[in-house]
Amino acid sequence: QVQLVEFGGGLVQAGDSLRLSCVASEHTFSGHTMGWFRQAPGKEREFVSTITIRSSTTYADSVKGRFAISRDNAKNIVYLQMNSLKVEDTAVYYCAAGPYGGNYYYTAASQYTYWGQGTQVTVTS
Repeated sequence: QVQLVEFGGGLVQAGDSLRLSCVASEHTFSGHTMGWFRQAPGKEREFVSTITIRSSTTYADSVKGRFAISRDNAKNIVYLQMNSLKVEDTAVYYCAAGPYGGNYYYTAASQYTYWGQGTQVTVTS
């Protein structure tokens, strides 16, 4: 069982930056693909970014070039650096862990096994 806790959300202005962190409880963290998703009010949860166990990354088109995902396996943390934030980035951001093993990209929420409680990011104009 992997427990995930997100940190770093907040209220910022358009153009600002934030870094989200997600701490995992499990010592096998390095063996899980990790992902970030977000959900805005009245909308479906959507994929933001993923990082494989070998640190290959992929991003949603809406955040490509502005967001960067990274992981620190020694600390069991995955980060989401968000730059040039836009009002439309406002959402609850969730960290997720995929099943153990395999260097796979997962871009669908259904492919993830464990989820954090979410952290609110609000971007004002």
